[in-house]
Amino acid sequence: MGGVNTVANRLADTPTVRDTVLAAATATRAFIRGEAHELGSAMAHAWIFTGPPGSGRSVAALNFAAALQCTDPTEPGCGRCRNCHDVFADSHTDVLHIVPAELSIGIKPMREMRTEAVKMPTVAPWRVIIIEDADRFTPEAADAILKVVEEPPAHTVIIMCAPSIDPEDFSPTLRSRCRHLYVPYPSIDHIVSLLIDECGATSEDARLAAVASNRHIGRARRLVSDADAQQRRASILNLAEMVFHHDEAFKASTAFLKTVDKQVKSLSDEQDAGELAELERALGKGGRGKGTQRVMDGSAGMVKDLEKKQKMRRNRRNRDFLDLALVDLAGLYRDALMRAVGADVQLTHPDFERSAGDLAGRVSEPGLVECLDAVTKAREHISVNVTPTIAIDGMLGRIRLACGVS
Repeated sequence: MGGVNTVANRLADTPTVRDTVLAAATATRAFIRGEAHELGSAMAHAWIFTGPPGSGRSVAALNFAAALQCTDPTEPGCGRCRNCHDVFADSHTDVLHIVPAELSIGIKPMREMRTEAVKMPTVAPWRVIIIEDADRFTPEAADAILKVVEEPPAHTVIIMCAPSIDPEDFSPTLRSRCRHLYVPYPSIDHIVSLLIDECGATSEDARLAAVASNRHIGRARRLVSDADAQQRRASILNLAEMVFHHDEAFKASTAFLKTVDKQVKSLSDEQDAGELAELERALGKGGRGKGTQRVMDGSAGMVKDLEKKQKMRRNRRNRDFLDLALVDLAGLYRDALMRAVGADVQLTHPDFERSAGDLAGRVSEPGLVECLDAVTKAREHISVNVTPTIAIDGMLGRIRLACGVS
């Protein structure tokens, strides 16, 4: 097939995903041309893409959308046509990409999605709706989308992305109406190639990011391009050494949490201000006349709803940053444990190999296991909205005990 940007090449590292996506897109072409009376078993109107965090579920979904919308007569997902370019740029008018900002997906956005689903496509054969983090559906939201999935518009394809089809992650009733496609982690070499091509990273930096991120594509991108992400990683990994320096670990953790808060605020302030300005423009702020003033006077509820949404987004972003940092810390204790037992395995943090070796020499194997358990408990506490300071301080207390620090 064609050039490096084709769907076939973009998904070459996951051949089952590639073949499934291309077979489905090919089936739709025969149907659209009138060569088949139905879509056939290769295609469905509703899909659930699952896979571990960072495996590239949304990347696979975008590639599927590109293959469906592609105008090349012989190669679905050619990567050259206008439709492919627009899908990959996340700007195609007939592809709705829903990325929830809140901790859960409520019924309101899914009702809005239903309205979008019944619209006819404007410039392409299909109306494609991609919903990320579908494991965050509330029961009411799952019921709302179920109605569309059960009786899908003939021109609409819905792709939902979630970690798994386990009942705790995804509604079993909704699952029964969708075709399931598992997206595995990409290889280290694939991520390295992607980071070099997309981010201009050096081969060495790209490989470190691919390994340190545990093959999480989005995280790897941030590690080679975002200085704040690099700083968070270094700060949390240095906590393992600070534990042996009396109360310095608690001081360092406090500074780390303040840094995270500052970075979240920096990322959120501009976005929040832009959304507020857009809402005010829509309400006619700055206009003249009694009618405009009445609209502004009655807009307090809409502004309050926006502020609530923005607060929820900040909380989620803060929690996500902390969780990823704790995953990094767990990786360092895992490296130390592997060194302690003499396992010949790839280190999660090869640039912190000396730190892992020092930990292996200072802490017993059971102690390192207890350190890992302490990090796991902190992640669980933060996931149920325990104050980060309490969760992290509790973790450090357990780690000090595990390391024999008085």
